[in-house]
Amino acid sequence: MSEKRVARAPYQALRNRDFRSIAGALLVSYTGTQMQNAAVDWHLWLLTRSPLALGLVGLVRVVPIFVFSLWGGLAADRSDRRRLLLRAQVVMALAAALLALATFTHRVSAPLIYAATALGSAAAAFDSPARNALVPRLVPREDLPGALTILLSAFQAANIGGPALAGLLIAAGHGEGTVSLAFLYLANALSFLAVIASLLTMKKSSGAVEETVGPRPSPLASLREGVAFVRRTPLLVWTMTLDFFATFFAGSMSLLPVFADQVLKTGALGYGWLRAAPGLGALVGSLWSSVRPLPRRQGWVLLWAVAGYGVSTVVFGLSRSYLLSLAALFLVGLGDVVSTAIRVTARQLVTPDALRGRMISVNMIFFMGGPQLGELEAGFVAWLFASAATGATVAVVTGGLATLVVAGVVAFATPVVREYRGLPEART
Repeated sequence: MSEKRVARAPYQALRNRDFRSIAGALLVSYTGTQMQNAAVDWHLWLLTRSPLALGLVGLVRVVPIFVFSLWGGLAADRSDRRRLLLRAQVVMALAAALLALATFTHRVSAPLIYAATALGSAAAAFDSPARNALVPRLVPREDLPGALTILLSAFQAANIGGPALAGLLIAAGHGEGTVSLAFLYLANALSFLAVIASLLTMKKSSGAVEETVGPRPSPLASLREGVAFVRRTPLLVWTMTLDFFATFFAGSMSLLPVFADQVLKTGALGYGWLRAAPGLGALVGSLWSSVRPLPRRQGWVLLWAVAGYGVSTVVFGLSRSYLLSLAALFLVGLGDVVSTAIRVTARQLVTPDALRGRMISVNMIFFMGGPQLGELEAGFVAWLFASAATGATVAVVTGGLATLVVAGVVAFATPVVREYRGLPEART
């Protein structure tokens, strides 16, 4: 029976009304978020012309994650997940609205951009565990892999549309105007309304997971329980470790304004498409995996996908051709989504519902900490060189090479990842 469940078509998850509603709303919200992310990096480049200033975006995003994510996971397991999501969405909408207002009134500055970004990241530390822990409540267990594939496809579609729309709008303002940037921030603020409306009309239960008999453990005891579960589950430990180091070394998105402006000289419109290219590759990969199941030996697929991610990053860093750069970033996204699909599904399936929020919050430290700290590292390395173009190239190429080393070490040292075979083993 389990084999039949593995083969269920992903689109069957859309039969569930609440999941269908939240998936459409998240597509809108994801698009707004990607528009703002692209706008923030370009805005900071215009204000500072400093790779280090771009790298600091990663720092202000990751510090709130480190501080609040475990508490966000605890809240997701001990309170109503829908209400927690609503509060987080409102805060993120307010952070985007603050940026829009400051930009419209010409009172924006780099510190203000950092502050609004940190506020949104703090809210995301509560939003992500609650959202990811809520999804398994909205579909039958056999539809969960398909539901996760659909959400991943929506995220990747937003990774294409959001940056491309941002590039078009910024280019319409001749790359320098603040009005187009303000509209991008405002569009993101409004996009959260779609998720809020979906949550308000949701019918499925989203309350706290029922505790076992006996007194309810203290918050600190609950946190320790979640961390202990992750630590004693080798598949979680090693996939999170692989995720962290691969994205730490190969993170290059924050330096795309430097490549667009100084290396490839494509301007704002070219920047938008460079930013969209990984999303296009990821969307193709997620659509392919949604109609053609991954091979049984998913551990090796995961490791080869991470290795391809590293090689493509090296090619992008060395490229001086706009078309080759687009192709390399396309392959970066393709490799990333294949590894992500395997990791996300495995983690959801091996984790009991009562611990799911806390598991996701621990994973969030690795999943978001890696790329955000990687942005800081890449910005710092690029800043060390007199030429921003040279520094960005060195940062990206060395990061891609380091990712290859990480994939090789994990392949050699961790049989639990190398021999992972998908859903049947994930349930044992």
